[in-house]
Amino acid sequence: MKDKHQKHVNLRRPDRVGEFGRLEWAIIGAPCDTIKKLAMALTSQLAASCQVAYVDADHKEDQNHYDLHDNIISEGAALHYTDKITHARFDYGHPPNGYQRRTLMNACDIVLVNGNHFPATRQIVVIDPKKEQSLHKKLDRLTQVDIILLTESGQEIYPFLQAHLGGQVQHIPILQISDTQSIASELQKKWRQMTPPIYGLVLAGGKSQRMGEDKGAMVYHRKTQREHVADLLQPHCEKVFVSCRPDQAAQIESEQPYPTLPDTFLGLGPLGAILTAFRHNPDAAWFVVACDLPLLNSDALQQLIRARDAVKIATAFRQPDEEGWPEPLITIWEPKSYLLALQFLAQGYSCPRKILINCDIRLIDCSLPEALKNVNTQEEKGEIMDLLGAE
Repeated sequence: MKDKHQKHVNLRRPDRVGEFGRLEWAIIGAPCDTIKKLAMALTSQLAASCQVAYVDADHKEDQNHYDLHDNIISEGAALHYTDKITHARFDYGHPPNGYQRRTLMNACDIVLVNGNHFPATRQIVVIDPKKEQSLHKKLDRLTQVDIILLTESGQEIYPFLQAHLGGQVQHIPILQISDTQSIASELQKKWRQMTPPIYGLVLAGGKSQRMGEDKGAMVYHRKTQREHVADLLQPHCEKVFVSCRPDQAAQIESEQPYPTLPDTFLGLGPLGAILTAFRHNPDAAWFVVACDLPLLNSDALQQLIRARDAVKIATAFRQPDEEGWPEPLITIWEPKSYLLALQFLAQGYSCPRKILINCDIRLIDCSLPEALKNVNTQEEKGEIMDLLGAE
């Protein structure tokens, strides 16, 4: 029997992408006003620690008529952007589809959804008699119920809901809808449990033209520099890979124990290596470290990991010079940076530093600034050799 023909490249997709974002809850079982009021209260509790989005629909004809007053959408425009005093706003002539919505909400950590209008991968069920029959008709939307909320004391869960949830109902927290602090704590706990794991990536695919020899193969610490950096990363990461050009992979794998990630985004330098890593695993945060940092040590890596902020698109060191730009090649890149990097590439930019400068990142000063010194020439190599006492 012949293998089934694969028409398109079998790309790995993120495991946790839902209708709108990576972590989303549809609030269902209550009137729309109740859902929006709850979403506002939860956002107030959560916004200090993570990025929150809210999804709703408004089908009131008078409100829609008011929204179109003085809006160029009414004249047939595809998009109307307004820079307001307290916020910015986009009005679309046609609603974004699922792919576009996920792009718009890429930076958000938690998405709260009005479950009366839209489904989501997780649900918060409200026990409100006014919507009992409506909930009964929407049991197919209850795929992963994480919280049940009571609107009155002494309420019992509907028999049809108990039957639908089965044995899992005894493991679902049951809270009062008025206790927004406890509800927010439950959501925050779920979010923190889903913090992306850290994978390590040693950048060793450069052509080393200024050096005149392979910088990854140079020896400062009794082993090749690419293996040395991988050893430094290994205690801090679930997995460690060595990034390289396709023509280097066989030799590098024969010389050291770490698997290689040959570039699949070719001719893009470090950005190609970062994109290749996310193509391999889009759900991991990638701790990217260049191989040409002979003074780098575990203390510097630990400092960056302790400072990691998974809400940001990346956590990076500030370069210890007058400009103080972020150093992109000792950086923890979060999964949400994958889409942003592709967007920069689509606009003709391949510089990882430009991405960091123009996006929401955590930037810290390295307590060991000499660890950030890279070596690009034979003269610099000699200086480092003398400093380390290497042969």
